Amino acid sequence: MMKIGVSGASGQLGSAVVQALAETVAAENLVAISRTPNTDRNYAGRLGDYDQSETLVAAYQGLDRLLLIPGADLRPGIRSRQMLAAVDAAAQAEVGHVFLLSATGTQREGESAVGAAYWHSEQALIKSAIPAWTILRMSYFSETLVEEVRMSLTAGGLAMLEDSRVSFVSRGDVAKAAAAALTSEGHEGAIYQLTGSEALRGEAVCRLVGQQIQRPFALNVMPAEVLRAGLLKAGLPDVVADAVVSMKARQARGAYDIVSGDIVRLTGGTPCSLAEILASIAGGLGQS
Repeated sequence: MMKIGVSGASGQLGSAVVQALAETVAAENLVAISRTPNTDRNYAGRLGDYDQSETLVAAYQGLDRLLLIPGADLRPGIRSRQMLAAVDAAAQAEVGHVFLLSATGTQREGESAVGAAYWHSEQALIKSAIPAWTILRMSYFSETLVEEVRMSLTAGGLAMLEDSRVSFVSRGDVAKAAAAALTSEGHEGAIYQLTGSEALRGEAVCRLVGQQIQRPFALNVMPAEVLRAGLLKAGLPDVVADAVVSMKARQARGAYDIVSGDIVRLTGGTPCSLAEILASIAGGLGQS
């Protein structure tokens, strides 16, 4: 039987992918890899630290398929370095097929941009000696938008650089799609776009939020420097403020204005809409 590994398994997405895999993959064929491996499960937990390449080579040994999920360190250059090390380690460990979690709209960017790591990771994987690869490009998480809304409630509006169109997708749907790809055939050399079923403009998003919180919620379009200054004033660290502005710039250039049926094709199920995600956590948005 195939042995499948998930690298970055302790994060929110990684945990969701492992959980989805555990429903169909025998425990002895599933490996959860992270800096803090959980050994209390019936499947294996291995130590694999993106900052310690020797642990990655050992963690990836014996795997037929491996999913690489980028880490959460947003400092410029860090994730690119980590992912290049992971791809190299997978090649050294002779993994047969590597699946990479990337993002829609990926293109060449400077290291100050959040998306730079996706570009470098994709290029490294495609050019590597690994026999087979698949790229899973995710759109903007609905859950991330929810967190933005929570932080914006006192301001009464959502900050954007433009009234951008975004095909919001739930973390759970991305996890299910990744698990489906890892456990089925015919994905060699494919680049999938894991998106929601529609792209919504900021105005439409704000209307949905307003319906849930039962009061007006505005779209606040502003220049990048104004947004960054506001984030810093709110107490966010420089690196986080820069990452938020970079993400909003991705939205503004249309990186998430992509709608595909790839989640339906991979999972057989329709992805959750942003409205459904908002409704599921309405109480957390201040609705009585």
